[in-house]
Amino acid sequence: MQEVEGFANGTLDYTQLKGDTGPLVYPAGFVYIFLGLYHATGRGSNIRLAQYLFAALYLLNLLLVFRIYCRTNKVPPYVFFFMCCASYRIHSIFVLRLFNDPVAMAILFLAINLFLEEHWSWGCLLFSLAVSVKMNILLFAPGLLFLLLQRFGLLGCIPKLCICALLQVVLGLPFLLVNPIGYLTRSFDLGRQFQFKWTVNWRFLPEEVFQNRAFHAALLLAHLAGLGLFALHRWHSSKESILTLLKDPAKRKPPSPPLTVNEIVFILFSSNFLGICCSRSLHYQFYVWYFHTLPYLLWCTPTTKLAHMPKVLLLGVIELCWNTYPSTVCSSLSLHICHGLILLQLWYGTAPVPVSHTPTPSRKRTATSKKAQ
Repeated sequence: MQEVEGFANGTLDYTQLKGDTGPLVYPAGFVYIFLGLYHATGRGSNIRLAQYLFAALYLLNLLLVFRIYCRTNKVPPYVFFFMCCASYRIHSIFVLRLFNDPVAMAILFLAINLFLEEHWSWGCLLFSLAVSVKMNILLFAPGLLFLLLQRFGLLGCIPKLCICALLQVVLGLPFLLVNPIGYLTRSFDLGRQFQFKWTVNWRFLPEEVFQNRAFHAALLLAHLAGLGLFALHRWHSSKESILTLLKDPAKRKPPSPPLTVNEIVFILFSSNFLGICCSRSLHYQFYVWYFHTLPYLLWCTPTTKLAHMPKVLLLGVIELCWNTYPSTVCSSLSLHICHGLILLQLWYGTAPVPVSHTPTPSRKRTATSKKAQ
């Protein structure tokens, strides 16, 4: 509320918008949405009303997530109990802490629902709106770019990317006209340093390593390598070169089959998860970035009856890691082990099945053998 109060009073220089927790570091969409909350809650004084609004947002978010899972038909119904009722941290992020992360994720899940209905332009518009609330949504961007190329080709996806870019310009225009450098460096600061005391995932490292730029560069390289490997060997299902994605879908040989619901969801969720695994730091509110995608990531691969309990156990250990405050060496290591196990399952569980070239016996031959008997 303090960060948007300056804008409510007419301040358009982004570098002057700040609060007790520091300067405003989110894009313009955050300012407009929380300005609405600022006025709706009597300048931030009616906390109970804000909690009711976020409780409604929580239910809407669940509805959007359930609709995605209903379309994929991958996750057993009992897992939804853990998604709804078993996460103290998620309830805290939504209804107690009132962070902007749930707002961004709810808009994102609405965009994914639109992608599943083949409303790509509207989906891109809402995806960009989610980015304007918080930049973590960009972790889904590599997957979305891959989907747009596969669905429309290079020339066909350019208008969709223009929709994303144009909305960012329109939302940021009041601030861009006053101090464009200040707005861009504050709202899209990719090099911002995180405080070691809040990290959930790197507590086992010395603080000097955590703050080291070489370590950040290594994580970025690991992230890019992971995206490249998944794009080449898990997202791209055709035997043709990945460069065929640049062609018009109608001119590809053989023509690309239509995107399935599970392809769309898997590519977007795994793109985000790769970014989570390679994040420079995860703070407690960041749990909502991927909490609702974990059941799909765990159950999207073929699962035997005996494998259900280890997957539920993984969800429980991840929840325990995020509920450990302050984080410890054990909790942060455990979180990385869980992430690594999920990555291994995604890699080996979605590997292409080798095609058998054994000729099938003809009907005539089968009939002959029966006659001989």
